[in-house]
Amino acid sequence: MIRKLIWLIALGLIVGAGAFVHLSYFARQPLTLPQQPFEFSVQPGQSLRQVARELTRTGLLPEPYRFALTARLLQKSTSIKAGDYEITEALTPTELLEKMIRGDVKQVGITFIEGHTFAQMRKALDEHPHLIHATKDLPEAELLALVGAAESHPEGLFFPETYRFHKGASDVEILKRAYKDMQTHLTRLWDARAADLPLKSPYEALILASVVEKETGQASERPQIAAVFVNRLNSNMRLQTDPTVIYGLGASFDGNLTKAHLRADTPYNTYTRGGLPPTPIAAPGLGALAAALQPAKGPWLYFVSRGDGTHFFSSTLAEHNKAVAQYQK
Repeated sequence: MIRKLIWLIALGLIVGAGAFVHLSYFARQPLTLPQQPFEFSVQPGQSLRQVARELTRTGLLPEPYRFALTARLLQKSTSIKAGDYEITEALTPTELLEKMIRGDVKQVGITFIEGHTFAQMRKALDEHPHLIHATKDLPEAELLALVGAAESHPEGLFFPETYRFHKGASDVEILKRAYKDMQTHLTRLWDARAADLPLKSPYEALILASVVEKETGQASERPQIAAVFVNRLNSNMRLQTDPTVIYGLGASFDGNLTKAHLRADTPYNTYTRGGLPPTPIAAPGLGALAAALQPAKGPWLYFVSRGDGTHFFSSTLAEHNKAVAQYQK
């Protein structure tokens, strides 16, 4: 009887060891992806056994029981997190399990484009299918309070960048990140700014950077464009920049800027008013911010478009008028 019991125990140990070896081998072998990338979802309340069956049905797992048993032996069968997952390269069952335990779900993104207005950014947020739209139709003052902004006007406060997030994130969180990024970049560049700039605060630098952003799409020209505006401010000349006028016209602007528009006084008309406009006119990127706070050194007071996306810079009105005649007429 004792001998039989010993034999049964030994047999059980052998079988158990064999099962353990078999399971260990399975857990370390890369899975073959049915397609690349492979996507699947774990629903809230779904058990690991149910997930394993679904992954078997879609072809990722050869069968469900070894994966479920591996998770149970590791005491992780109840630790997986719901969400949408994406696998871009082969991984082992253990790595797959760890991915679901971490909640390493698929991220999506939204891009705020350099030079876009806050209205354009807000439209992109409102139309994004994977965001919770907590700020939709919210008054700007309430929106700024949610973000934690001290400013009273939202224009230019949100850094243009691509922001990655999990599906179901709130648009408030995206705006908080964009606001923080802008403050971080602006503070760093303000602390390293050139001497004798006619700017009293980082916010004024943000305003100037937004004008620089809208005046040229050529990154190499931004420091020179900024120099023109800095020289004008230092000389008590009006900025006379079309993008501010267009911003002041708002929705009434039809794409055709006329002389009547340049004469119509608004807070943003830098032909009729001196100094900077009252707020930024768009979201400046890092290049425009850097140019505004470290402009090129030179005597330029004027620039005119060459018609090819670049500009000709002049230091005297006579030289500027000659360039206008050459490039614009």
